[in-house]
Amino acid sequence: MDDKVLLQVQNLRKYFHVKGVKGPGVQAVEGVSLEIKKGETLGLVGESGCGKTTLGRTILRLHEPTSGRIVYDGKTIYDSGSIDIPELDKNGRQILGKDGKPLMKKSKKTSADMLPYRRKMQIIFQDPSASLDPRMTVGEIIGEAIDIHKLTNTKAERTEMIKSLLNSVGLNTEHANRFPHEFSGGQQQRVGIARALAVKPEFIVCDEPISALDVSIQSQIVNMLEDMQEDLGLTYLFIAHDLSVVRHISNRIGVMYLGTLVELGESYELNKHPLHPYTKTLLSAVPVPDPEKSRERKRIVLEGEIPSPMNPPAGCRFHTRCPYATEKCKEAIPELKEYDKGHWAACHVLG
Repeated sequence: MDDKVLLQVQNLRKYFHVKGVKGPGVQAVEGVSLEIKKGETLGLVGESGCGKTTLGRTILRLHEPTSGRIVYDGKTIYDSGSIDIPELDKNGRQILGKDGKPLMKKSKKTSADMLPYRRKMQIIFQDPSASLDPRMTVGEIIGEAIDIHKLTNTKAERTEMIKSLLNSVGLNTEHANRFPHEFSGGQQQRVGIARALAVKPEFIVCDEPISALDVSIQSQIVNMLEDMQEDLGLTYLFIAHDLSVVRHISNRIGVMYLGTLVELGESYELNKHPLHPYTKTLLSAVPVPDPEKSRERKRIVLEGEIPSPMNPPAGCRFHTRCPYATEKCKEAIPELKEYDKGHWAACHVLG
């Protein structure tokens, strides 16, 4: 890992419009800003529905952002200084006009042609069986990207490249003629990884790549991803629920809650000295293999349900479940501040 910033995300938002509903709709990602350095792994954790996957897909522009800025390797691939976006008040709530419709503000949109960046930025999907076309052989699935980007000149070169990719992920060359349903879940995920590697990318979004697999297979996939990162100099955004896996593979970890980034820091530091109340809650739920230590540890249990992303609370989005919430938490959105070197958190209680 070096100090060069490969990916920069600034104030990124992604709203999904809901037909027949006034307002911005589902506010899946709200004002997320982060940087990923070349060669590092940034882990992203949080409860189901917090916006982790949407953030990853929006960065790759598989979902078109609502607003914000995405810079890859110094080049802006999206900048919404530019589109119609909802006007929000200081509490983050939609401002409505006299007709009851949301007020919008305009800016100048910049969107790069993504085809050249598809070679540099790839994704490994969560469900391998759903992400592989059942009507195509493995060879056709991997070879599709090779054909689109014209990476080989002859059919023989294409065949050799497919065989080499299969070998690199631990599959046999004869597997190229089989269909996805003929493989186990772990083998299907290996095919998905080979497909992502086919275009020789620099940055890969690993969208919960092990959550659908057996525990015995999970370690194999994680080890393979680590080996590939070392050999090929890859950069990862690793999205997962399993905090123990994220701690193992990540250089830094970001914690998301209801579409917002609430804490970001070095993996060891965040696990040993969490700052945000939500991070402390997540870490308290991680199983400990030692029964005596497990009994001694205090489990933090949150009360109440996660608010709807269609109508998130004003101020800090976590205040409805936070045991330390104050009046300020209900009124003002907390900024992501650096409390220790490289350790950021968004919480009014921290001062």
